[in-house]
Amino acid sequence: MRTIQIEYPETIPAILNLSPETFEQEAKFALAVKLYEMGRLTSGQGARVAGVSRVKFLLNCWRYGAASVDWDQAEIDAEFADMDT
Repeated sequence: MRTIQIEYPETIPAILNLSPETFEQEAKFALAVKLYEMGRLTSGQGARVAGVSRVKFLLNCWRYGAASVDWDQAEIDAEFADMDT
């Protein structure tokens, strides 16, 4: 697996009241979620980038302002069609 290195001021984690490790994990997760939201990664790929299971990734997308699924109205109607009877 390849590695990306991102420089950031050492003061940022302290300003956010986070440990450097927690800040770096959040940054990694945020990157994965944004790429997933943009359609550049699948949820499985995003989970691998974030270093978590696919279920954990999908359940935590909302924390970063992204939906876990993106259904259009026709898909929603089809999913809930059987509930009308």
